[in-house]
Amino acid sequence: MTKKYASDYTAQEMIVVAGARTLEDNKVVFAGTGLPMVAITLAQLTHGPGIVPVFEGGAVGPKLSRGLPLSVGGSRTTYRANYLLGLNAAFELTQRGFCDYGFIGGAQIDPYGNLNSTMMGDFPENYQNPKVRLPGSGGASDMACSCERTIIIMVHEPRRFVEKLDYLTSPGYLDGSPNAREKAGIVGQGPYRVITTKAILGFDDETKRMKLIATLPGETVESVQKATGFELIIPDDVYEFEPPTEEEIRLIREVIDPQGYFVAKKIKE
Repeated sequence: MTKKYASDYTAQEMIVVAGARTLEDNKVVFAGTGLPMVAITLAQLTHGPGIVPVFEGGAVGPKLSRGLPLSVGGSRTTYRANYLLGLNAAFELTQRGFCDYGFIGGAQIDPYGNLNSTMMGDFPENYQNPKVRLPGSGGASDMACSCERTIIIMVHEPRRFVEKLDYLTSPGYLDGSPNAREKAGIVGQGPYRVITTKAILGFDDETKRMKLIATLPGETVESVQKATGFELIIPDDVYEFEPPTEEEIRLIREVIDPQGYFVAKKIKE
């Protein structure tokens, strides 16, 4: 059957589709509210019916057929869940190696996938009086440390993709040196993908520096590099990511988030 591609999708819908396609079936995924949750549900409805979502509030494997929850502790996260044991039990799953992926984000990211969601300004001098006070880690640092892999969702612009973070909130590959995470006592393998408004990025196996995997529709290698505040590794096999299909967009708009609680919000460029 010939795929029918959509033509009127938004940047948020593109991120959701890219996130969904990144997930394999029968994986356990630590889910935050917002776009990650929409992406997980889209994956379940397309190619991954066996995906098991885990919510920070403690619900494991719920069915989201009653609508999307508005928080990680909302009652909709518990509908037909496999079990519900609370926040400590959810994070214990990650520490015991049972969460394949965790979705996280931040205000800044560096070449090694380290994230800042704490403050903007010189640290430690401006910690008490920063230029911008950000929301903080929430559970993101725990997920970055303990989930087997993390998938990072970011708006792609030079002020967010920086050579050096103002503050390290959630660890990626730290300084990129061999076994840096293991030496720091971190059990998870580290960042797997960075999904942005312009590209799909990964990390070099040896240097752990960020590399370009695919450009999103309308972007080029040059436009992605221009929007990045550090030098990306550009392999020879960079490809163009397929745009969303009409069916994927229909599922997002009509089935998963018909009220537009999450996908309708405009991303600030």
